[in-house]
Amino acid sequence: MTALDPRVASRLKRDANGLLTAVVQERGTGRVLMVAWMDDDALARTLETREATYYSRSRGEQWIKGATSGHTQHVHSVRLDCDGDTVLLEVDQVGAACHTGDHSCFDADVLLTSEQ
Repeated sequence: MTALDPRVASRLKRDANGLLTAVVQERGTGRVLMVAWMDDDALARTLETREATYYSRSRGEQWIKGATSGHTQHVHSVRLDCDGDTVLLEVDQVGAACHTGDHSCFDADVLLTSEQ
């Protein structure tokens, strides 16, 4: 695997653990599916393979979305926000994005809608 391009790495603002936020959006619908964490290696792998790769804070290791569940994310684009602390991934989602089995991690608890 190749290392993260130094020009990209120099623009990133990581937290104290060396991580940045990844917001995952479904291509076609624009729906936000999940929020995860990436380290430099996970971002580099994602850019190289187009397989969404994240960093699990609880397990202390990288994981490829769908490697065990089959619920994969094919990455179409990755954008860095203006502050350099968040990336936006546009993906084709196969199966559920959420570990609960929901399509989106934002399906369960609606706190406010325009209808309220």
